Amino acid sequence: MHGWAAPITAANAVGVSEAAGALLAGQPELPRPPSYGKASIGDLLSSAAAVLGHAGSRNVLGLPAAPRICVVLVDGLGKSLLAKRAAHAPFLRTVLADDSGGSHPRTLHAAFPSTTATSLSSLGTGQVPGQHGMVGYDVLDPGQDKVVNLLGNWDGGVDPLRWQPFPTIFEQLAGSVPTTTVSLPKFADSPMTRAALRGSEFRGATSSHARVEAAAEALAATPKALVYLYWSELDKAGHSHGADSPQWERALEELDAGMKRLAATAPANTLILLTADHGMVDVPRSARVDYSQHPELVAGVRHTAGEPRMVHLYLDDGATAAGRDALMSAWLERYGKLAWVLTRDQAVDAGYFGEVRDEVRGRIGDVLVLARESVAFYDMRRVRPQAMEVVGQHGSITKAEREVPLLRIPVTGKPAGGRRR
Repeated sequence: MHGWAAPITAANAVGVSEAAGALLAGQPELPRPPSYGKASIGDLLSSAAAVLGHAGSRNVLGLPAAPRICVVLVDGLGKSLLAKRAAHAPFLRTVLADDSGGSHPRTLHAAFPSTTATSLSSLGTGQVPGQHGMVGYDVLDPGQDKVVNLLGNWDGGVDPLRWQPFPTIFEQLAGSVPTTTVSLPKFADSPMTRAALRGSEFRGATSSHARVEAAAEALAATPKALVYLYWSELDKAGHSHGADSPQWERALEELDAGMKRLAATAPANTLILLTADHGMVDVPRSARVDYSQHPELVAGVRHTAGEPRMVHLYLDDGATAAGRDALMSAWLERYGKLAWVLTRDQAVDAGYFGEVRDEVRGRIGDVLVLARESVAFYDMRRVRPQAMEVVGQHGSITKAEREVPLLRIPVTGKPAGGRRR
């Protein structure tokens, strides 16, 4: 048995009917929940805040002392991908080999689902998904009885501050530590930013070179600083061409050069930490399936949402446990060798979302389908045909999607006591 998995048994299939428990117990190993509060993406900025003197935060990751911290979030850089393609990242490969000292973990867990909206919200707030409420790429808004997008196509009927009400780490540091976000200009005042990453000075820059320069300048501007640098190019290449593509390799080479440049231009007393929001797996075209073509897989389903690798199925009003169990049985009969099929109660009780607020519970599907192999599930009744062209995917809880690196990048720059000129 894998250390990251546990068998589903009748004993741990809590919160479900006897029939559903039997369905769960007949499936392969169920992955353990993310290491919330110990070694997850949500523990990174809060640990950095503690290092910088914030009394309300704890350094659960054991990060070393530093007056300036730069957190680099590389969208889509799974730990297994970095290890597999290390030949295209000689600088990071050296960092990976040399970073053996200190108490901090070298691997973090993405939040669940392993998608950008969820992991960035955990990073920005220090909260688990069941608290901050960003429980998928798109999910049901029970108040509107409609599926809403939580990333780049935010619904006008959803107030980001009400949907995600917890203060961000940046807001908690206001007045004590200067905080800066360096990202693409289009994210400056996006609903996603307002929900999960509000409260810092925003510096927009389109090119990766300009973003590295802006991050180094922000670090050098004050004696104490927390800088968050978002790196998008790798994820974009993976979605369009796959992680096993020359385009992805070139994006990794660009990241490697950028981190080498950041290490050379940041002040010498800066702690640079590189991590990611999720990993990625390539799904062949033949394994991207339209499950809506099979009536038994949507029988009694009112809404579908989520990622193609982590599907939320919301049942009709008045649905019975027997109807839910029949739906699960249909999914297991057709795709049981490729995916786990869980009830909401099973996923919540297993700790996948952490502690779940009442307001968030209804945003989670009654039934969840988690891809275990290289497969992706689409409801083509509600998504655009172009969605089927996505190669690199994520959202589920496999090791390739959930495990991300935590690299401490050594700085070679000169000491800076104040503003860089």
